[in-house]
Amino acid sequence: MSESGPAPDTESCERHTEYRALISDIPEGERPRERFMAVGPAGMSQRELLAILVRMGPRGIGALALADRLLQQFDGLSGLARADLADLQRVAGIGPVKAVEIKAALELGKRMILSAPDQQRTQIKAPADAAQMLMLEMGILEQEEVRALLLDTRNRVLSMSQIYKGSLNTANMRIAEVFKPAIRANCASIIVAHNHPSGDPAPSADDVKVTRTLVEAGKLLDIDVLDHIVIAQNRYVSLKERGLGFDS
Repeated sequence: MSESGPAPDTESCERHTEYRALISDIPEGERPRERFMAVGPAGMSQRELLAILVRMGPRGIGALALADRLLQQFDGLSGLARADLADLQRVAGIGPVKAVEIKAALELGKRMILSAPDQQRTQIKAPADAAQMLMLEMGILEQEEVRALLLDTRNRVLSMSQIYKGSLNTANMRIAEVFKPAIRANCASIIVAHNHPSGDPAPSADDVKVTRTLVEAGKLLDIDVLDHIVIAQNRYVSLKERGLGFDS
């Protein structure tokens, strides 16, 4: 009697063959990994970078098609960053492992911004510099948060502190809480920021009132309030640029 090994996993073999066929349908110079090695990350589109992460889709769906599906369903990268693991796994082809890998990659991008060593710390030369640092994460928040950038005497960012979550108004904000991290860090100045989940960064009357109070408190504490920035998705407003709450 002849011996034989275990029966092959027919479904697994079919999936593997199907995946190879899908990849082979893409011209070699257009395959995401090959393009990444040829042109580098800056030359890649969002869908191509995401396709490298997801690697392959469900049966009959390639990695690029799955990346398109994710970007469309979550309305781009910002929506993808807002989605939790359960949301991602509702997309066919995204299991727990892929969901974790996508969220981990997005989180690394966020953390990279403030991870530079002292000699490479970001220097804030204009409101756009501060907004660029904050917008990636604050622009996708679903609840209002107040944060502060702590700066040294050369306007280099020492750290970013989360002050609290909740609507920004004089009724529920304690001014001392805003300055507490700055006092502990012995920093020279701060830039205060909060987000508008509505997507409209236009400052409210309360925003202007709070700004005026913060500026006056900063003078007493010898900590300059350089700006108050309102963040929305891909947009921002500098109250300093508009002369709101920074009375001369």
